[in-house]
Amino acid sequence: MTDKKGGQPAETGVRLQKYLSEQGIMSRRAAEKAMQSGQIRVNGRRAELGVRIDPDRDLIEVGGVPVAGSDDVQHVYLMLNKPTGVVTTLSDDLGRKCVADLIGDVPSRVWPVGRLDYESEGLLILTNDGELTNMLTHPSHEIPKIYHVTLKGSIPSEELEWLKRPMLIDGYRIRPVEVRLIADRGTSTIVEMKLREGRNRQIRKMCDACGFDVKRLRRVAIGDLELGDLPHGRWRSLSHEEIVYLKSGGTDETLRKNKASRSRGDRSGDSVRFDSPTRSHASRYTRAGQKKESGR
Repeated sequence: MTDKKGGQPAETGVRLQKYLSEQGIMSRRAAEKAMQSGQIRVNGRRAELGVRIDPDRDLIEVGGVPVAGSDDVQHVYLMLNKPTGVVTTLSDDLGRKCVADLIGDVPSRVWPVGRLDYESEGLLILTNDGELTNMLTHPSHEIPKIYHVTLKGSIPSEELEWLKRPMLIDGYRIRPVEVRLIADRGTSTIVEMKLREGRNRQIRKMCDACGFDVKRLRRVAIGDLELGDLPHGRWRSLSHEEIVYLKSGGTDETLRKNKASRSRGDRSGDSVRFDSPTRSHASRYTRAGQKKESGR
């Protein structure tokens, strides 16, 4: 018997947001927001939070378009070097440039994992893997995010220590942040900041609280996953080792070992990388990169 929420009884079926994320349609959080705004219907009725569905029996519609289920969803994993002046969304009501404009030639629908604010730049992960998205954006997520921050002026090392102190941001006591001086150029100071949580505009608010003026904020790594020399506005597919690293929650050491091998001059540990804004390269990724993940 179908429940009043438009799906299956509470004790049967799969949660709708879980199903949509597994099908690569949207993340769990995006699905919950879409349900709350009335964009999702099950058997013609507005879906509510907590609804469970039977994919073989129920008709699911997102924005009026029926969802065609698949038991073999091909997941896509990309890295984008987001430039400044780009919104970390797939569309923008104000007409601003968004990340979707930079990945128009990707053959599959993907979404950003987390976000970088409009003025920030650097490493951004995009995927259609809802489970990985949920894991990486959950508050318990432990893979650190590493940023290079350019501050205005020459800042004494003792003042940089202020960034390591306990601090309240928007009424929340943030976790300790690792800070390392990279260079003092007289007119500017570059520091590396390593965060294990990512609250809204956290670094900018921390610097503002210390009286520092941020000139540039760039995410250069997520744990052992590094941006490297990927050009601004370009994307590439993640290697198998990089995907395994993210899915392991940062515990897999393959990337670290490969980096150590390269530093010793042993190139055998290099992973294959595609810096591919062209459709032909995107197709190459679809055939090669996705095939590796089809046996998940």
